[in-house]
Amino acid sequence: MIRLFQFPPAMGLPNASGFCLKLETWLRMAGLPYQNVHTMNLARAPKGKLPHVDDDGVAVADSGFIIEHLTQRYGVTLDRHLDAGARAQSLLLQRALEEHLYWCMLYFRWADDRYWPATREAFFGALGAPRSWFVPALVRKAMVKQVSSAGIGRHSTEEVVTLAMQDVGALATVLGDKPFLFGAPSSIDASAYGMLANLLFVDIDLPLKRRVIQDFPKVVAYCERMRQVYWHQSLTQLPAHPDAPAGAGVQPSRASCSSSLPASAMKSVMRLRS
Repeated sequence: MIRLFQFPPAMGLPNASGFCLKLETWLRMAGLPYQNVHTMNLARAPKGKLPHVDDDGVAVADSGFIIEHLTQRYGVTLDRHLDAGARAQSLLLQRALEEHLYWCMLYFRWADDRYWPATREAFFGALGAPRSWFVPALVRKAMVKQVSSAGIGRHSTEEVVTLAMQDVGALATVLGDKPFLFGAPSSIDASAYGMLANLLFVDIDLPLKRRVIQDFPKVVAYCERMRQVYWHQSLTQLPAHPDAPAGAGVQPSRASCSSSLPASAMKSVMRLRS
């Protein structure tokens, strides 16, 4: 059994980490049964980040390496229809989404004073005194520093929106009128959904969100399609991948834990990216 270690749900999403949401979406797309373990404890996490998995005793970290490992071990052929050109495009799109758009979204969550209260409530709302007096501010300071170091934090809000819209525009061009980015579902759709759902389906009226809804309705419809197919149904109702292992699609048992932030909250939130 695959045990998926990731942050608890937040901001109205199964996961407010684009990388955690990407991986769980991919597992659903691949039809692989898994056990969801919600945690904020990174002490035992390989590389000190989430998500990571325990695949029958084999620990693997980083969403990309996890997908590669599971694809090879279970013979997942989700990307079998992609030729060399499509695989290259997928890689470039993934880099744009996970290495650039990601930072633009973090800018609004952590660096923009208008939206910081919503982020603080989502991640620290259950944090009791006295930690609630200082932990949010310390984590925010560290996250703003990371966003600045990535280069995005050095721009104005309008410039960040412009840069992010270029990323979404590139994705929209590849999508065209297709139901998924390359016709049939593939791994890049999980990556795109993980990032875009954290923009479109969070109940915060971001200027970037408004622009995407206005300028790229097909991208919005695409994300709604992903949500409907892979998240509004139980795993027993999902269309099983033809080459999924026996038992795929069976509703997994889910280990849950409190979503309140423990003493390790600062390190945990700072490591949302994996």
